[in-house]
Amino acid sequence: MQVEQILKQFTDTLPDQKLIRLYGKVTKVVGLTVESSGPQAVLGDLCSIRGGRAVCQAEVVGFREGKLILVPLGEMGDIGPGSEVLALHNRLSVPCGPGLLGRILDGLGRPMDGLGPIRNARPREIEQAPIDPLQRKRIEHRIQTGVRVIDSLLTVGDGQRVGIFAGSGVGKSTLLSMIARGTEADVNVIALVGERGREVREFIERDLGDEGLRRSVVVVATSDQPALIRTKAAFVATAIAEYFSDAGYHVNFMMDSVTRFAMAQREVGLAAGEPPTARGYTPSVFALLPKLLERTGPGVRGSITAFYTVLVDGDDMNDPIADTVRGILDGHIVLSRRLANAGHFPAVDVLSSVSRLFSTVVDKQHHQAAQIARAWLSKYRDIEDLLRIGAYRQGTDAETDLAIAKIPEVNAILTQATDDLTNMGETLQSLSAVTGVSE
Repeated sequence: MQVEQILKQFTDTLPDQKLIRLYGKVTKVVGLTVESSGPQAVLGDLCSIRGGRAVCQAEVVGFREGKLILVPLGEMGDIGPGSEVLALHNRLSVPCGPGLLGRILDGLGRPMDGLGPIRNARPREIEQAPIDPLQRKRIEHRIQTGVRVIDSLLTVGDGQRVGIFAGSGVGKSTLLSMIARGTEADVNVIALVGERGREVREFIERDLGDEGLRRSVVVVATSDQPALIRTKAAFVATAIAEYFSDAGYHVNFMMDSVTRFAMAQREVGLAAGEPPTARGYTPSVFALLPKLLERTGPGVRGSITAFYTVLVDGDDMNDPIADTVRGILDGHIVLSRRLANAGHFPAVDVLSSVSRLFSTVVDKQHHQAAQIARAWLSKYRDIEDLLRIGAYRQGTDAETDLAIAKIPEVNAILTQATDDLTNMGETLQSLSAVTGVSE
């Protein structure tokens, strides 16, 4: 009887086994790509390239004249003509389980913190289709970020997707770290794509801290790593966020940055032979962005509230990537270099920013108070230059005089130190006190 059970188990698993190994051979290496004559594979399949004593994994990204175009997921220094290419017939996956919390992974989902493998985890393919839009829950409840300027005037809903747009050195990473520590979400999933190697440890130890890391999963792909790994890091982090959302958690997803993700995909696309279009970006970049960004948001059981940073070239908010991302997401927060230079942190330009779900997730009193504060900020901006040169006389306009008087109190709400996190209740009390709108 025992023999029959063993045989049955063997015959049941036999159809799923690959009994034949299909090999091809490297015929050409050009830039980032490897051309191979065979084996039989489909787009997105993983292959193993054996060059000398080293083995390198690569992904099929295209075909040319009957040959496979592969982009390695690692260094390809040992690859040469005739190197064996083995089709693995599977796609990239990441181990997902509760043991991910507090861990730091590389761009392919492998632990890089020296704490060993992820325990009690099951593999999950990193490329998934977004949830059916009719199965998503509606966004009806606000979520706390701990950042007063966001919670008061740019309130975010549970499951909303927001872009943080800024030039270099204006405080995007610092703002993300404040949100990671101040959010009321259950889990943080943070993707650092194309970051400087020096900044990774600083972000984890100084900005995120032990408290933030304990309920976070960090995925890191630094700027020196191959372009394909940088693109895969975004999908690895998104798959992890989806796992926690499917388990019923409220997830806070943060990615820094979409621009570096797009630049990496541009490298892959150009290497595969795509024509450059807007500012050198290939068509696959604009096709891939919605496939990535639409995977976050409200789910069936849990939710993924997402913050994506966008590094704008020369502070141009209308470059192709910024314009595309802004059209996909549910709001945008613009960081101003002028405010940063004036020591106003977080350097959020409230009048250039918008939360598309603000009126849906706040009550009437909060909405009224925010409108009053925005009106004061607008009035003050209109006459700011006149004030500097002493050309405005008090008493000329009553509303403008009130705005000038109230601006210091409004700015006290909108600015805060990185370690001065405020809960939603205190923020709204301060806003009500300044505007005179009672809760």
